Amino acid sequence: MMSEATRRLGIRYPIVQGPFGGGISTARLVAAVSNKGGLGSYGAHLLAADELGGLVAEIRALTLQPFAMNLWVSNRDEGTLRIGRSDFERYAKLFAPYFEELGSTVPQYPERMHPLFEEQAHALIEAGPPVFSFVFGIPAADILAKCRKRGIVTIGAATSIAEAQELESAGVDLIVATGFEAGGHRPSFLKRAEDSLMGTFVLTQLVADRVKVPVIAAGGIVDGRGIRAALTLGAQAAQLGTAFLACAESGTTDRHRGMLFSGRTHSTTLTRAYTGRLARGMPNRLVEVMTAHAGRLPPYPVQAWFVSRLKQAAVDADRADFFSLYAGQAAPNLRHRTASALMGALIDDIENVRTS
Repeated sequence: MMSEATRRLGIRYPIVQGPFGGGISTARLVAAVSNKGGLGSYGAHLLAADELGGLVAEIRALTLQPFAMNLWVSNRDEGTLRIGRSDFERYAKLFAPYFEELGSTVPQYPERMHPLFEEQAHALIEAGPPVFSFVFGIPAADILAKCRKRGIVTIGAATSIAEAQELESAGVDLIVATGFEAGGHRPSFLKRAEDSLMGTFVLTQLVADRVKVPVIAAGGIVDGRGIRAALTLGAQAAQLGTAFLACAESGTTDRHRGMLFSGRTHSTTLTRAYTGRLARGMPNRLVEVMTAHAGRLPPYPVQAWFVSRLKQAAVDADRADFFSLYAGQAAPNLRHRTASALMGALIDDIENVRTS
């Protein structure tokens, strides 16, 4: 099933594994997908620049096939740089009762909450992964130029026609058209995420008709028929996130994995509770209490910093009601628990259609 997208990416099948941030990506999952002919992806936006070279080398040791490394272009919301110790302590009081409930204490004021994207990007280019994917914006022209010079394929994410056109104008090689059905973050960058909620298959058609670069459809796709539908509507590949998140090779918790195969996925919600940026997941107490504090929550990455440590305290206490339970709307149709089984089923479905 060769297309311009599979040719540029150097993959056999039009299957892209969505990247997971926050420590949920693993080199093992990336390699499992890439070794089966898809594009494995690693969400590295929380890693320091000096960690990226070693990670790329680790993945290269597990696969000879192409893979993608993913970063967040905009990784600080407005006002974050002006947050000092007094602001931190004010936000800490909001989180303190929940840390106490979990038998933990509020962490101390950190030196840095998030690495700088520019430092990460230059370190990643130096490491030379086959593919550099990114969300929440477009890298500066010099970064994209260095990628082209090094032969690194670039993939940007769009939630609207305008964002896709901006990506194409910047010279990005492929565009992910990501609909609001997707689990995880809404990577909007021209308007508020709440104002950029278009369904995957509508967005895919609109974007594919208006840009010349290959389009990858993402959001609400968990099986072969979803991939076929995306290809029919103009995409040249499909990105699956939740389906791979549910696999044993991902870095999420066993409790989260188990919930992805339960009735809990029949209802998902868009929330800023997890990080301060809009994301889709399963409702739980974390979402409930953070929503009750809407308007008082800190911006990204401060909210994400507190919640990540609250989540670790919840993991230690085995309290899934304070987990970040990312899940897409199609999660009720999940069937496979390993990347090998999932890839096998997707490939069989694609191959059967091709030969029928």
